Amino acid sequence: MSTLRNHVQLIGNVGQEPTITNLESGKKVARFSLATNEYYKNDKGEKVQNTEWHTVVAWGKTAEIIEKYAGKGKEIGVTGKLKSRSYDDKDGIKRYVTEVEANEILLLGTKNGNGSAD
Repeated sequence: MSTLRNHVQLIGNVGQEPTITNLESGKKVARFSLATNEYYKNDKGEKVQNTEWHTVVAWGKTAEIIEKYAGKGKEIGVTGKLKSRSYDDKDGIKRYVTEVEANEILLLGTKNGNGSAD
């Protein structure tokens, strides 16, 4: 039950090509945006789409998989947890960020539309 305390599951599309950073320690980190869509009917009975954007960060082997297979537009599933942090921007203003730290991804759909992953 403790795994439910901070657990996120999302299915969406990669918003832009992931940014991959190789750290001095040899560890790899991937950072990308993920769009999730929700549909509902408004008061007039019209179908409305609401898109939420999530910042996702992945480390190590998960980052390597994202680098190879999760390009812009690719549909993926992500499981992980929420992480919050703060930093001072260039003007000295404290900024707060909440990100999804991915520990597992699932490749869905196709990257190039013909059934292959490359």
